Amino acid sequence: MNSPHGLPEVIEDEAQLEELLITPSAKLIELAATLSGNLVILGAGGKMGPTLAARAQRAIDQAGAAARVVAVSRFSDPVARDWLDRRGVKTVAADLLSQDALDELPDADTVVYLVGSKFGTRQNPSHTWAVNTIAPACAMRRYPKSNFVALSTGNVYPFTPTDQRGSIESDPLAPVGEYAYAAVGRERIFDHFSRVDGTPVAMIRLNYATDLRYGVLTDLAVKVFRGETIDLTQGYFNCIWQGDANDLILRALPLADSPPRPINLTSLETFAVREVAQTFGQLMDRSVRFSGQESETALLSNASRCAELLGAPATPMDQVIRWTAHWVSQDAPLLGKPTHFEVRDGAF
Repeated sequence: MNSPHGLPEVIEDEAQLEELLITPSAKLIELAATLSGNLVILGAGGKMGPTLAARAQRAIDQAGAAARVVAVSRFSDPVARDWLDRRGVKTVAADLLSQDALDELPDADTVVYLVGSKFGTRQNPSHTWAVNTIAPACAMRRYPKSNFVALSTGNVYPFTPTDQRGSIESDPLAPVGEYAYAAVGRERIFDHFSRVDGTPVAMIRLNYATDLRYGVLTDLAVKVFRGETIDLTQGYFNCIWQGDANDLILRALPLADSPPRPINLTSLETFAVREVAQTFGQLMDRSVRFSGQESETALLSNASRCAELLGAPATPMDQVIRWTAHWVSQDAPLLGKPTHFEVRDGAF
């Protein structure tokens, strides 16, 4: 049975989930028809990369376009590479910190840049800085004439009052913690090469994609299901269905500009941890335990510009909440990679 939005009422297994995540929108297929040459996706082996690459390839195939997706990663997880190969995506293994390795990659008309490092920053900050600053420099040197969409993060912003709509793209960057500083460093590298070489870049500041196996909603649902206490200090958040995030990232390609154009990518709504947790409790027939009180500030982004340029996310988050409750209560597979969205000191 489908919802009024044409979406399934529940998602039963990973095959159904992945099919939903890689099905392109009509607008993405329309954009794909204009593409030619290689669409190179750097960092395609992470949490978002495989489904983004497969979604792009399917859009190209359905549009009958003269383009091809090339998914590039170290592919330390061979499962991700095999998953992409089976879906007709060309894969290339490469060390994205090596200029020599990037120089061997195929030429590209368009590049989607997904490389980043966040978790483990406290233990190994130099690695985080290397991945977030050296890798983009290598990519921009390799592809100075290509159109880029580069993934950044809402962590480049300061915390904002929870009774407002969050940071907008023109706000000064004021990162909290070393990971966030390194994320600003990544943006500065893109900005530098964009200005020097005229390379167009759309800088996507993403706040919390979720796909049932991971994400803020999954973190909360798991805690509710297991009867764990939920800390309310970080009491509000934004998030977006990963399928919508991937679709909008790809559709941002025509918005690339020099100097880079920043775009916040997340939900138009702000969600309250307390309310979402209580909803999960009702859906999963669990009591909910809280500790602490909501702070007056949170890490929030205002995605109005994205909605004006590309349209609002297509998937209602109340539907994603219901999907997540069913998924977690059925003991379906999880990635075991918590977002740590509750962290307020920037130490990841």
